[in-house]
Amino acid sequence: MDRDFDEVIDAVGPRLRELRRRNGTTLAALSELTGIPVSTLSRLESGQRKPSLELLLPLAKAHQVPLDELVNAPETGDPRVYARPFVRNGQTVVPLTRKPGGLQAWKQILAGRPADREPDPRTHEGYHWLYVLNGKLRLILGDRDMVLTAGEVAEFDTHLPHWFGNADEHPVEYLSIYGPQGERFHIRARYRPE
Repeated sequence: MDRDFDEVIDAVGPRLRELRRRNGTTLAALSELTGIPVSTLSRLESGQRKPSLELLLPLAKAHQVPLDELVNAPETGDPRVYARPFVRNGQTVVPLTRKPGGLQAWKQILAGRPADREPDPRTHEGYHWLYVLNGKLRLILGDRDMVLTAGEVAEFDTHLPHWFGNADEHPVEYLSIYGPQGERFHIRARYRPE
């Protein structure tokens, strides 16, 4: 058992170096991002310093990889995703992906509320794809105002001002996939003027 542990620990340094180089990051830039001194990062990568949880957590976040990937943890054999729902801006959000960075998927549930809620369009980096599971979702996209029903899909660049909410007083459930700019799906919402 100790030999296996030592092998896992010894492999962390080269894995950290490979991640940093693959991302094109310097030790100085990584130090600034994580708050870990350059000398400590260098010793970690060369195997002269043993990794600790205190050091690995900020590195996993900086490299946008799960901690398991940094230490090459063995598979648990359980493929289930244990989603921990949370509430944000009055809606229940269930994360469906666990890996930081890249595409992120969520199931989102808007409780039934009056349809006269004032839209507040926003913009940000990225790309958004959504699929309505149940109910009616009002989507404002730029100067377009549309209603998506169960089975309808929309995708858009999030630099375009957008907002979505209940189209009526009934709850709505939908899947959201967010991705960095450039990772796009190829299904478009149809605009149906009324």
